[in-house]
Amino acid sequence: MATVEEEEPPLVLVHRPPNFNFPFKHRLQTRFCLLDPLDSDPPESTHSFFSRHSASIRVLLCVDPTPITRDLLSLLPFLQLIVGYSAGVDHIDLDECRRRNITVTNAGKAFSPDVADLAVALLIDVLRRVSAGFRYVRAGLWARNGEFPLGFKLGGKRVGIVGLGSVGSEIAKRLESFGCVISYNSRRKKPSVPFPWYENVYDLAVNSDALVGCCALTEETRHMISKDVMTALGKEGVIINVGRGALIDEKELVRLLVGGELRGAGLDVFENEPDVPQELFSLDNVVLSPHCAVATPECFDALEQLITANLEAFFSNKPLQSVVEF
Repeated sequence: MATVEEEEPPLVLVHRPPNFNFPFKHRLQTRFCLLDPLDSDPPESTHSFFSRHSASIRVLLCVDPTPITRDLLSLLPFLQLIVGYSAGVDHIDLDECRRRNITVTNAGKAFSPDVADLAVALLIDVLRRVSAGFRYVRAGLWARNGEFPLGFKLGGKRVGIVGLGSVGSEIAKRLESFGCVISYNSRRKKPSVPFPWYENVYDLAVNSDALVGCCALTEETRHMISKDVMTALGKEGVIINVGRGALIDEKELVRLLVGGELRGAGLDVFENEPDVPQELFSLDNVVLSPHCAVATPECFDALEQLITANLEAFFSNKPLQSVVEF
C-alpha cells in the first residue's frame, strides 16, 4: 500500500545578531524549516551560508534590528519577503527592496498598543511631575520645604502626533479619552482620519502644546523635530519620543531644555543608545526611559503571533499584516 509523503515545511532564512536567540524560535521550527547561519556546524559565515542557500530562499526573518544591506540582499536573488522583528525598519535598505519589489513587514501591529501606553505615560509623567514628585518625597523635601510645585492638566492639551501609523493611531485613541485635541503630520493626509493634518512638522508644532514622535526613522525624518520646530512649540511645549532617537536633533533638544525653552520632555529613545546626554540627568522636567516601550511579555506574545501569521500567510498566498509602506 502506497504511503503519502509528508510535505516539507517551508524554508525561512534567519538573520540575527550573534548570541541573540528569540524566545519562540523552537515553536516556529514546528511549522517552518529555519535556516540560521549561526546554527551551522561547522561555523559558516553569513555570506557563505546565504550564498549556498540563495536559490531556495524566498523569505528572510530579520531578528532584532540586524542590518540588511544592498550587498546582503544581492546574495538572495529570489527573495520576496522580509519579516521584521522590530517596529523600526531603518536597518533595512528600503530603496533596494523597492527596486526589487521585496515586501517588508514589521512588528508595528504587535508593538503599537504597548508603545502607545508608554507614550501617554511619559506625557502624563512630564505634565503632572510624577517622577519629579517621587524624587521630592524620597529626598525628604516635602517635610523640609513644604508643598510640591503644581503640575499641569492633560485634558484639553493640543497634542501633535508625528507619524499617524499604527503606533500614532493608538496614541491618538488614548489621548482622545483624556479630552486632548489631536492633530498630526504624516507623508500624506489620511482621508478616513477626522483629525487636522499638517503637511510639515513646523506647522504642527505651532498649533500644539505637545509633540509625540512615533514615526519611522528615514533619511527624510532624521532630525525632523529640529531647533526651529522645538522653538515653534514654545516654552510651554512638551516633547515625547517613542520612535527613534534621531527623529529629534538631540543636541538642540538638550540645549533648549537646559535653557528653559521647553516645559519638558519624555524620552524612551536616544540618538546614541545606550549613551544619554548627561545634562538631562539633573533636569526635573525630563523623564527618561531605557528604550523599553515594547518590553512586556504581552508584546512579545503578540509579536510571535504576528510573525507566525505573516509566514503562514505568505506561503498560503494570503494577505500579509503590518506591511511597511515605502
